[in-house]
Amino acid sequence: MRKKKLLIAPSILSADFSCLEKEVNSIQKAGADWVHVDVMDGHFVPNISIGSAVTASIKKRTKLPLDVHLMIDDPWFYLDDFINAGSSIITVHCEVSCLSLIKKIKAKLDKHKIMLGISFNPATPLSKIKKFLAYADLVLVMSVNPGFGGQSFMPGVLPKISRLRKIFKGIIEVDGGITDQTAPLVVANGADMLVAGSYVFKAKNRARAIERLRNAGN
Repeated sequence: MRKKKLLIAPSILSADFSCLEKEVNSIQKAGADWVHVDVMDGHFVPNISIGSAVTASIKKRTKLPLDVHLMIDDPWFYLDDFINAGSSIITVHCEVSCLSLIKKIKAKLDKHKIMLGISFNPATPLSKIKKFLAYADLVLVMSVNPGFGGQSFMPGVLPKISRLRKIFKGIIEVDGGITDQTAPLVVANGADMLVAGSYVFKAKNRARAIERLRNAGN
């Protein structure tokens, strides 16, 4: 049995943006722990999603903490915008970060009592982020290539999660292709937090979908 509660963070990338407040309220009532906000710039990933203004609007309409994932080339340039938008976690990618940048971001987020997440893509080796782990509160392991929702889980990331768990004491979050079938695999390898977009938002019963994911921790 797990000692820690498995955290579920539905990604609004799969929500109906014509009624976003209703969608966020729906997952809150269904038992979600966090709201995962995917921010894409069309450069680091081949898609454009939302920015800090929408993030701030979501913050005004939910009690859930915001798990903001910056899939962008220049996280420092936009950092203040997402701090002011009410983020609880801000995650940046190791592929666009150097150690000095991570130290600067960490120092600024600490002043605002915001957690720092470091993410890496499926093709990025674990060795790439080792030097950042001392500054990270969370590591987000991408189990699909970032950019679009609804992709299939890439099982090749499972050994990475397992190796990461052995060297990192903070939160391990996994994002991409998470369902009731893949969730037990990532949890068994050490994940503490699951991002699920399509699986939750496309479900007829979102509370039941979240419950199934949570049961992956047992």
